[in-house]
Amino acid sequence: MEKILRYILIVLFGFIAQMVDGSLGMGYGVTSTSLLLSVGFSTALASSIVHFSEIFTTFASGISHFKLGNVDKKIFKYLAVSGVIGGALGAYLSVKLQNAAIIRPFVSGILLMMGVLIILKNIRLDISETNYKVPRIRRLAPLGFFAAFVDAIGGGGWGPIATPSLIITNTHPKKAIGSVNFAEFFVTLSISITFFLTLQKIDFASAVPLIIGGLIAAPIAAFMTRKINHKKLGIFVGLIVILLSMRTILKSAGIDFIF
Repeated sequence: MEKILRYILIVLFGFIAQMVDGSLGMGYGVTSTSLLLSVGFSTALASSIVHFSEIFTTFASGISHFKLGNVDKKIFKYLAVSGVIGGALGAYLSVKLQNAAIIRPFVSGILLMMGVLIILKNIRLDISETNYKVPRIRRLAPLGFFAAFVDAIGGGGWGPIATPSLIITNTHPKKAIGSVNFAEFFVTLSISITFFLTLQKIDFASAVPLIIGGLIAAPIAAFMTRKINHKKLGIFVGLIVILLSMRTILKSAGIDFIF
């Protein structure tokens, strides 16, 4: 009975994490890992479970966003290609380097400032006068590489880096979230394959209920992204970035959390 309740709880964790990630373009890894750690999973075990489950949840989320028109093909293409390269390199280095997590506080500090700028930008935003733009290739390729590299070597960061970086350069919030989510499948696949080849260890049994919860939430989250007001969506993204960044910085300072 205890084992069944544990599986149901992990399904709920997967649902919550994907609702956050699918509707705001970030947070699946941080949310699901934090929830698993809060019920006793070790860091290594939680990380392996989350990476494997993301292969399935990001695919479902990406397809849902694509069908609902939330994906810009140019943004998706260049983020995915550069992200695959950056993710593979980051995953390989994360296995070789034992103190790679030192990068998290630095990146989180930058993200914290970006979150504040996004909120300020959207508070002053007049939707009727906004001319959304598609970033140039010279910006998309480095962004995809860097976001995926940090995600792999630091344990998270694809969504929190890629999504606000696009929004702050006047990319349509819905297109930014949808494109980042769709590209994330290929990035996650690249990272996971690299981890499997170098670590060759994962708890498939615990990953299954996390996948189930995520698959249930994926189409719901994508639909929410399509319906939410652009201005409110941008502010939500900024708030999530600030909260996640502050959490990482405080944890690095020795202040621990169970969420």
